[in-house]
Amino acid sequence: MNDFRFGVGEAIEAGLDWLLGTFSEAFSIVRTTLATLNDLLVGLLTWPDWWVVTLVLAGLGWIVKSWKLALGTALGFTLIAGMNMWEHAMDSLGLVTISTFIAAVIAIPLGILAASSNTASAIIKPIMDFMQTMPPMVYLIPALVMFRVGVVPGMVATILFAMVPGVRFTELGIRGVNAEVVEAGQAFGASRFRILRQIQLPLAMPTIMAGINQVIMLSLSMVVIAGMVGAGGLGGQVTSALSSIDAGLGFEAGIAVVVLAMYLDRLTALKKKS
Repeated sequence: MNDFRFGVGEAIEAGLDWLLGTFSEAFSIVRTTLATLNDLLVGLLTWPDWWVVTLVLAGLGWIVKSWKLALGTALGFTLIAGMNMWEHAMDSLGLVTISTFIAAVIAIPLGILAASSNTASAIIKPIMDFMQTMPPMVYLIPALVMFRVGVVPGMVATILFAMVPGVRFTELGIRGVNAEVVEAGQAFGASRFRILRQIQLPLAMPTIMAGINQVIMLSLSMVVIAGMVGAGGLGGQVTSALSSIDAGLGFEAGIAVVVLAMYLDRLTALKKKS
């Protein structure tokens, strides 16, 4: 009985070896590009004093929503600074921002493709099911093999793990557009691209933004796991707390993650409603 085995693991390892041997230069370019983007964004967030960034983020919250979000932002980010978690929080915010942007850039076109073709939808849906049910830590292994220890494998794993809701909600939103509205556009001679750009996407935007909201939340949930491969940030602090059994450090990092999550959730939730 023990001799009966499907060599799935061996096949995956062979595939990774082939990818590394064939596209090593491409992986190197991706690694350098993502690391540079992360360094630039984190540098921008950590260059001013913490209170300056807090005022900017609070002002953004006031502009797009209300003074209540601005006040909550000011209090929350002041708490982060008071716990000496500021630089780690900005590291995580940079990782989440870049990961969310790239995930959205990939997910929205895939969702549009799935909504415009039943064949494409039949192919994409099982892939999304597979990606969504795969344990998130598994994504770290091939990312670590291809991009080595650091922030980049954490970012790549976050993108793969978090992009699924963006695809699903984009397809759902476009398919949910009233068919009569689309037919009216066709009756006036609008091209397929124009119907997509001027009718379907605007009407589907609340649903798409709900998907982006979920992408952000999944990215934040992946921050802690990404700390295990040297991504740093708040995830690195949680990993350090686990290794040293430091409950205080772990809770401080966890509270900082909650503050970031609440802030980003409120911003995207507002855009979804508007």
